[in-house]
Amino acid sequence: MARRAAGGRGPYGDDFSFVSPAVKYVLFFFNMLFWMISMVMVAVGVYARLLKHAEAALACLAVDPAILLVVVGVLTFLITFCGCVGSLRENICLLQTFSVCLTIVFLLQLAAGVLGFVFSDKARGKVSEIINGAIVHYRDDLDLQNLIDFGQKEFSCCGGVSYKDWSQNMYFNCTAANPSRERCSVPFSCCLQDAQEAVINTMCGQGMQAMSYLEASAFIYTNGCIDTLVNWIHSNLFLLGGIALGLAVPQLVGILLAQILINQIRDQIKLQLYNQQHRADPWY
Repeated sequence: MARRAAGGRGPYGDDFSFVSPAVKYVLFFFNMLFWMISMVMVAVGVYARLLKHAEAALACLAVDPAILLVVVGVLTFLITFCGCVGSLRENICLLQTFSVCLTIVFLLQLAAGVLGFVFSDKARGKVSEIINGAIVHYRDDLDLQNLIDFGQKEFSCCGGVSYKDWSQNMYFNCTAANPSRERCSVPFSCCLQDAQEAVINTMCGQGMQAMSYLEASAFIYTNGCIDTLVNWIHSNLFLLGGIALGLAVPQLVGILLAQILINQIRDQIKLQLYNQQHRADPWY
């Protein structure tokens, strides 16, 4: 709250400040929280990356969850660093950088959502391309393998369009020239789950690609994950909208607080200049 010093001259006392401590420290702790989260993300991503073999890392660089975690963590770290230090030091340059970067991130997310909705066919094709690429590198990356297994079990699906998409993987390829023991098989995550099984049978998908849809459906999920994912999105639009809103609100709050603080700092600078110019004035 604005204060006026006893006996102070002019419209404001010398100890008056336009900068609200509430706005300043709310923005500081807001950025501090996400700053710490970003450091955890980077640490987890780097640790996961170091555990992998170099050849596996190069083979699946584009869809590596560890790399994605590191990139997002570093960007979040840099943006929140500007907001954290800018609010604490009342630095307009850092606060403007924070506000502009956060606005760009928000607009990119908004544009991605709109484009994904408008060009749903192209988005579906891109998702199909990513899933097929993940199938090809299934055995090359442990994190990717765990992610695919989790997705197939969670959505009760197998492959991209159908379970026979696993023939794209060199280990599961169904050609006679394939020497792999997993030839014509699918991962165990495609198998129908039995709650009574105490031990997971990792060979339950053996030879399933050689069966027809009707025969294989007695043992594995035959529906592809792309159609299953699209159906899940259509039936959970309110949930996805809530998640999108939950991501947007902190960004908008951060932008708003940064702009308020910037305006307060500018007003404070004007007041200081005004006081300096009139300090020697005997009528002031």
